[in-house]
Amino acid sequence: MSNPPTGSAAPRPPGPARASAPTAGRTGPAGFPGPRTGPLAQAVPASAEAAPRRPAWREGLDRLRTGATTEPGRLRVIGAVLAVLVLAFGAVTAWQVTERATAADSVRDRSQPLSANAADIYRSLADADATAAGGFLAGGQEPRAVRLRYERDIGRASDLLVKAGAHTSGSRAARDQIAKLNHQLPFYTGYIESARANNRQGLPLGGAYLRYASETMRGELLPAASKLYETETARLGSDYGDAKSWPWAATGVGLLTLGALGWAQRRNYRRTNRVFNRGLLAATGASTVVLLWLVVGHSLARAELNESSTHGAQSLHVLNEARIGALQARGDENLTLVARGAVLTPDGDDAYEVSYKAGMRRLVGSGADGAAAGDSLLDRAGKLADDPKGRAPVARALDGVREWQRRHADARATDDSGDYEHALPKVIGAKDSTGESFDRVDGELAAAVRHEQDEFDRAAGDGRGALEWMAAGAVVLAVLGAAGTVLGIGRRLSEYR
Repeated sequence: MSNPPTGSAAPRPPGPARASAPTAGRTGPAGFPGPRTGPLAQAVPASAEAAPRRPAWREGLDRLRTGATTEPGRLRVIGAVLAVLVLAFGAVTAWQVTERATAADSVRDRSQPLSANAADIYRSLADADATAAGGFLAGGQEPRAVRLRYERDIGRASDLLVKAGAHTSGSRAARDQIAKLNHQLPFYTGYIESARANNRQGLPLGGAYLRYASETMRGELLPAASKLYETETARLGSDYGDAKSWPWAATGVGLLTLGALGWAQRRNYRRTNRVFNRGLLAATGASTVVLLWLVVGHSLARAELNESSTHGAQSLHVLNEARIGALQARGDENLTLVARGAVLTPDGDDAYEVSYKAGMRRLVGSGADGAAAGDSLLDRAGKLADDPKGRAPVARALDGVREWQRRHADARATDDSGDYEHALPKVIGAKDSTGESFDRVDGELAAAVRHEQDEFDRAAGDGRGALEWMAAGAVVLAVLGAAGTVLGIGRRLSEYR
């Protein structure tokens, strides 16, 4: 066999055809490029779609973060923070000062007047009871002056109940006591009229009606009036607490603001060697004025409110209790003659005489002469009075009580000896009687109440005045301080343009 010709290709062995190597320029049908395959295809992402767009807030945050790495960016952030702090200081100051001014207004215009009205309700009812008993002792022909005084007391109590009901809508306890007083008062006046009618006819049943009326007064009406007084006094104390509470939030924000402004100015000095930045200095001055105004103004307001509380509201409270105690003692004294020993204690003593002596001990102590005992009502009233005009009527009231005690002892001795006819004028007579002494005591205590009420009005008004314009001034100064901050930082930023 001859060899194949030189230069001719060797024959391919039989078998499956080998795939040709892929080429980058391979084309598909109609000349369009086909899909890339092979090693080059691995360098191309599997998906040709664009990445999802990031949220705008993320982009803004990134820009802010990037900008904060430069000095202008840092200055912008510092300026924004300082402006917000100054405005926040003004807003918090205005908020807390407004709350305390509102509470001070409540003390002066609502709480204390309501407390005084509640005390007047109690006093009017107690005086009506004592006056009714005195009129009963006068016999069938009740003096016109006594009758008018009783009617005036009942009318005043009714008017004050209407006023109290119109201003205590937010207090459930006060409304309950007012409703009870309004419900029981007609029953009491009805018993009094029955006692008068029987007394005019000389019937002994009149004394029973009078005692039952007094039991209604002391068992129903006066306890309800006392609870109303306690409720209104507690509201007064709460308003005092709100008005005098220190504005800690405003003080804290103010100190933080001044610290931040001081830090910013020190930073500015260290970077530029400039001692002052006028804008930041103005913001510091405005914030300092607000903080000093807050501290000094609120301190003055607290001092005046404390004065109005100690030598005004507390003094009025003690004096009102003293007047009520004197009225109750006077009623007990009259009822001792009305009952004539018909109402006894478990020990067998005259119940009204025992109550009279207990009232006197509360009023001036156990002694029958000399100064009032320590912690008695008149002793406390004298100590709370802070000037001679306040102490003088209390001292005269004490003299009247001592005179009253001596006359009462004489009247009791006369009655105990069986001489009722001579004992009676010593109690209800127009001259040298215990009734005359009681009127003197009540008049002096009323004068002391008027003086202390004036002292309260003055001090409470001064306390409220110390807070006047502070809220509006804080807002105005805060706006000016924030503007100064913006201008001061803006002046620094202009150096980078």
